[in-house]
Amino acid sequence: MLEEVERWFADRSWSAADRPLDQLLCAKRAAGTTVSVVLPALDEEETVGAIVEVIRRDLIDGLPVPLVDELIVVDSGSTDRTAEVAAKAGARVVHRDDILPRIPAVHGKGEVLWRSLLVTTGDIVCFVDADLRDFSSVFVSGIVGPLLTEPDVQFVKAMYDRPLGGSPGQGGRVTELVARPLLNLHWPRLAGFVQPLGGEYAVRRTLLERLPFPVGYGVELGLLVDALHTVGLDALAQVDVGVRLHRHQDGQALGRMAAAIYRTAQLRLAHGHSPGHRWGSARVRPELTQFERGPNGFVPRTYAVDTEERPPMAEVKEYSGRRVA
Repeated sequence: MLEEVERWFADRSWSAADRPLDQLLCAKRAAGTTVSVVLPALDEEETVGAIVEVIRRDLIDGLPVPLVDELIVVDSGSTDRTAEVAAKAGARVVHRDDILPRIPAVHGKGEVLWRSLLVTTGDIVCFVDADLRDFSSVFVSGIVGPLLTEPDVQFVKAMYDRPLGGSPGQGGRVTELVARPLLNLHWPRLAGFVQPLGGEYAVRRTLLERLPFPVGYGVELGLLVDALHTVGLDALAQVDVGVRLHRHQDGQALGRMAAAIYRTAQLRLAHGHSPGHRWGSARVRPELTQFERGPNGFVPRTYAVDTEERPPMAEVKEYSGRRVA
């Protein structure tokens, strides 16, 4: 790693245990900071309820002063009982298509995260994937912690072990095969992030609203790269929260994810490092052809690669109007 990154890694990589919960509550109370937690969810009825219950028990209901002020599940079109289960567990459930109906929604995780800014009010917005198993509330308190205690930190990613099939460290295949090589080659100042594609991260709203959002799986890479060029490396950090267990996708799904991430990187390389000017020219939708064996041999299946990007939320009239009001 670059010498600058080695220094950053030593100074900006923490453990969740470094900041006990009582310390975070004191810091939150003193600063008057509010925290929103968002779970983007699509057909996650098996896991979303337990995640909501843990956050409510440990970080809202079980405290004299809540660490989390808003707990919102944004349902992106589930066909199962995700919304019902999440609401019963104690989350506020908002449907993607009910947010900013003036702009028709597209499929994709990034689309949901972008729209969530319109239905949350917290000074800090914390995103948590809804498919986690054996969930611990340190996934929230750990990454929110530096934003409450370190005024210069603006963006915090979770880092963790990702076991696969009982083998430690073998999860995160797209990270190791696509994202990490891209970052090391083109954005070496981000080479110190252990989980650059992880879905658990907390960001100050004042930064998040200035960034464009890739609508699909490229959102994590896009936000990280754009945050680097907006606020600099020392404003970014990561926190070790232990082990992440979740549902793993098959190889073809990972291939489509990899294509979206590569295209997100390609757009940023082609258009330079000015996040506010990139989103409008990102509407090319390349395709990825994969093959499945059928009764008569291999059959090609072609999928569109999600590369559309939403503008910084600060530029959306409904959002800016809400802030003025």
